[in-house]
Amino acid sequence: MATEATFTVPSDQFPLGTVFEQLPNVTVELERIIPARDVVIPYFWVRGTGVDDIESAFTEHPGTKEIRLVDSVEDEYLLRVEWALEYDDVLTILAEAAVPLIEAIGTNQQWTFEIRGDDRSDIAAFQRRCREVDIPITLAELHALTPVETATEAALTDTQHEALVLAYERGYFESPREVTLEDLGEELGISQQAVGSRLRGGIKHVLGNTLSALAVQS
Repeated sequence: MATEATFTVPSDQFPLGTVFEQLPNVTVELERIIPARDVVIPYFWVRGTGVDDIESAFTEHPGTKEIRLVDSVEDEYLLRVEWALEYDDVLTILAEAAVPLIEAIGTNQQWTFEIRGDDRSDIAAFQRRCREVDIPITLAELHALTPVETATEAALTDTQHEALVLAYERGYFESPREVTLEDLGEELGISQQAVGSRLRGGIKHVLGNTLSALAVQS
């Protein structure tokens, strides 16, 4: 049965974690991963800083070949990173195992990765491989996707579902809005950047599944 798992990794055990040494208050979120020959290319959003030269905030690390600024919107920066396949870290192991990554968010405390396997053996194999190369991952949550879950429910993580339900109930999607991201963050006990990240991820999954369903019906 398909299974989802949430793992955490200390911030300094992940190549991009070096940014927190200079910018301890930022949040880093994985946008997507592009597979390429001999390299993994992830795109990351860095939020919560006004640094003009965001690239200089990332010190060199053996796991990265190049870090390049792609776009910026106010205090949000989209970075393209070339990841060396020969360096053992969570992303390269995910690429090797072909385990889908749902979400990855980093703070100065830890990185949180949410992944999905066809069954528990996929999750166990990923965890075992991480331990083989001394990556200190911690399993925070594990649950099977039951047959009664809809495609949309299955696509949403627990944190995305929680944020979407709260935002809807508090009137965040009303016009004008009846609550701010800061208000939602205080209620959830997380930063407004983290709330925004969960809402964007959740809305993307909901729209994707809804449009796919409509395409099948048409």
